Formats: sequence, structure tokens, C-alpha cells
Amino acid sequence: MARDSDAPVAVFDSGVGGLSVLSEIHSLLPNESLLYVADCGHIPYGEKTPEFIRQRCVVIAEFFRAQGAKALVLACNTATVAGVAELRERYPDWPIVGMEPAVKPAAAATHSGVIGVLATTGTLQSAKFAALLDRFAADIQVVTQPCPGLVELIETGDLLSPTIRNLLQGYVEPLLAAGCDTIILGCTHYPFLKPLLREMIPASITLIDTGGAVARQLQRLLTQRELLAQGHAQPTQFWTSGDPDNFRNILPILWKKSDSVRSFVS
Repeated sequence: MARDSDAPVAVFDSGVGGLSVLSEIHSLLPNESLLYVADCGHIPYGEKTPEFIRQRCVVIAEFFRAQGAKALVLACNTATVAGVAELRERYPDWPIVGMEPAVKPAAAATHSGVIGVLATTGTLQSAKFAALLDRFAADIQVVTQPCPGLVELIETGDLLSPTIRNLLQGYVEPLLAAGCDTIILGCTHYPFLKPLLREMIPASITLIDTGGAVARQLQRLLTQRELLAQGHAQPTQFWTSGDPDNFRNILPILWKKSDSVRSFVS
């Protein structure tokens, strides 16, 4: 399926978390026109079955195909674990980029030999995550911390509330007690909590997320296929399966500007 280099790049997540990845893509590839679907009507993915998540991935991918997107980014660790293999099999002509927790760079960065992982329950229980640990962290102690409830609070856009502060503190304390000097943010929602995290942890602790790596991988795939945009980017288009007004209110906080938001009905 031939694609125009000035066609848009499609990005989706279960909610607003993928905006952290969208920002990295926009920063690295400012000429690319971007489409974003927030599947807020079905959040959190981390509590859903793999089969349900795969179905959502296909529905959203088909929507983006109809919009003429030249590439797809799964800006969601849980969706990547459940659905990226099927999407690549179904759409072999399409550059598809997924997410994975940054175990390799964290293993390279640690001095204490102890790294922590903040992630959803679904990501931590996946075979893919276990394989990453086997491959890159054989000689490293990895302390995993599931974070139920955190995604839903980030979705409200209030990133400094006492509620989110207390919940995050409870998840971070076991990592600090275990001697972690490197912490992986294993969900695309969590980079929005970096300012709050920095108040809770020593300055010497390294925080690692994968948004920048995903943007670079997208750049590599588009370059290989001669699909890098040549013209000027069109305004970013947003859809949500949740309440468009809620998403519209959060955009200035997490995307740093206001854009139109349409309903995604499926």
C-alpha cells in the first residue's frame, strides 16, 4: 500500500498518557502531521484482558487506516504487549512502533545494581516483560511496583493533588527502601509525574522513560521507507472514546496547547 510522505502519523493510547510520546515525536519530527486517539472510554487497559485490548487495537488501527495514516505508534505499554504482534501481522505494509519498559538502558545506567520499575499490573505480568528481564537484567536486581489507580488519577489532569501525591509516595517508598538508583517509568502516563517524583526521590536517582526512544525509532522507520514529511505539519487532530470535554480540558495541561477534540465512536 503506497503512502504519501506528507500523510499523517497515527498515535494512540488508552488515555492521555500517550501525549508524553506524542510530545517527543512532535519535538523530534516537527514536520510530521499527527493524529491521536485516546481510548478513554475503555481505560485502564492494564485491568482488561489481552483479547479485549487486541480488539481495541484493531478497531483503532482500522480507523487510522481510513484516515490515510502512513505509520502507527502504540503509545501504550499494555497495548503493545497485547496487540503489536497481531497488528504487524495484519498490516505488514505499515511501519508500526510499540513501547516497552526501558530495562536495557536502566541496566546500563545503574551503579547500585538495583533498578525499580513503576508500571501497570498488565505490563509487569506479561511474558514480554519477563523476557526483557531475562535478556538485559540477568545480573541486576529488579524491584517491580504495580501502580493501580495511578493512571486514573493522571487522567483527571490534576498532577499535584494530595491524593495522587500520597498514592505515588506509597509506590515509590519500597523502591527507595530496596536501594534503587534507577527507576523505569513503565507506563506512558507516568512521565507527567516527573516533577512530583523529583520531590520524593534523591537527585542522584535516574528516571528513565521510553518516549524519546520511540520517536527515534519512528524516525528510523520513516527514513528507511522514504516517508519523512517534506512539507509543513497540519494541526494535530485528536479523538477520544471518552468525554471530549474532559479531554479538551486536559490538553492545555499535558499538551501545552488547546486543540479540537472529536468523539471516537466504535
